[in-house]
Amino acid sequence: MQIPRVVVVGGGAGGMPLVTYLGKRLGRRGRAHITLVDNELIHIWKPRFHEVATGVIDASMDAIDYRAHARRNHYNFHQGRLIGLDRERKVIRLAALQENGGGPEVLPEREIPYDYLVLAVGSQGNDFNTPGVQEHCFFLDRRAQAERFQQRLLNMAMAVDYYDKPLRIAIVGGGATGVELAAELHHAVSLLHGYGHEKLDRSKLDVTVIEAGPRILAPLGERVSEAATGHLRELGVTVLTDTMIKEARENAFITKSDEEIPGDMLVWAAGIKAPAFLTELGLPCNRLNQIEVNTHLLSADESIYVIGDAAALKTGDKQVPPRAQSALQMAKYLGKALPARLAGKKTGDFVYRDQGSLVSLSEYSSVGVLMGGLRNRVFIEGWLARITYVSLYRLHQAALYGWPRTLLLLLAGRFNKLLRPRLKLH
Repeated sequence: MQIPRVVVVGGGAGGMPLVTYLGKRLGRRGRAHITLVDNELIHIWKPRFHEVATGVIDASMDAIDYRAHARRNHYNFHQGRLIGLDRERKVIRLAALQENGGGPEVLPEREIPYDYLVLAVGSQGNDFNTPGVQEHCFFLDRRAQAERFQQRLLNMAMAVDYYDKPLRIAIVGGGATGVELAAELHHAVSLLHGYGHEKLDRSKLDVTVIEAGPRILAPLGERVSEAATGHLRELGVTVLTDTMIKEARENAFITKSDEEIPGDMLVWAAGIKAPAFLTELGLPCNRLNQIEVNTHLLSADESIYVIGDAAALKTGDKQVPPRAQSALQMAKYLGKALPARLAGKKTGDFVYRDQGSLVSLSEYSSVGVLMGGLRNRVFIEGWLARITYVSLYRLHQAALYGWPRTLLLLLAGRFNKLLRPRLKLH
């Protein structure tokens, strides 16, 4: 009897915990061949990309190497980008792998067979077809984009020192990414001032957050929105609401009322959509390119599961939101449901449990809501919210490493802070 082949495409907030669970439950015992496919060689938790962008964390230090993790957790890893799916033959096709993303060919196009396929490819920024955005704006969807932002930020810091001029950064999107980046920029500039940028301080930083709706962080409720707005304004961040952007130019956003919002660096963090190639796989999708799934996380094809931001799932009358906690809950569910299916057992439905949301305002504060025992929203801010926010990342690490290794990583991080600069400087 052939051992079932389970292929997971995407090693993000959902795919990485899933292969960890499946590797331990199935791969270790030889009950299934588990394979992870990702275009990158390392994993970084996407909610931390704003910290990579500002240099507050070093991606090379905080990343998890897929190959090393695969060896420890009994699964296989293939680097590659999904470009095709043959559902009849049950194979996925990967693009040719090129050196440094555009150099000489390392590997040709390849096919990987599967019995069960899990699509965990995440999401990307939604520019809503706004003219100029792709050409002139930074996105923070991938590690390379965050690192490109960080390099530009360092170059702009040198220019501020030399020309003694302000640094203007305009961010479209009043969601978690835009708000967290705005606060983290103030923290980064404070640190850069201590590393030789004598003329650069927070008084030279002009950050604007632009939101089309009536308030920032709208899904988290009015109290969270008001608290976050207050904290940002205390830092010196300009918060513009009810402001629709119709165009991005080289150094400015143009509003629907033809006002110009200047920026030496423009960031687009307004909404998400799943990758467009998902609409070409022959599976029903919604307007955000997400594949429609049932309460077992199965697509219209009984051998293809979808989790995380790429999945369109309604529980009751509400859509499961595209958050890291959703992806992790789906991974935990499928980590049990798939082994049960292979054993011929029935499983219950996936049930999303909103555990609340927290937004980091860097070292200055955090705000958010937690869900109470009676499904009531509990507002928290300050040091308690900050500790809770940090613990979410530790929970993610524990899902990948286990608690003993996670505690060792925490200890190693403390030593690194003593030995290394507090900011990535190159």
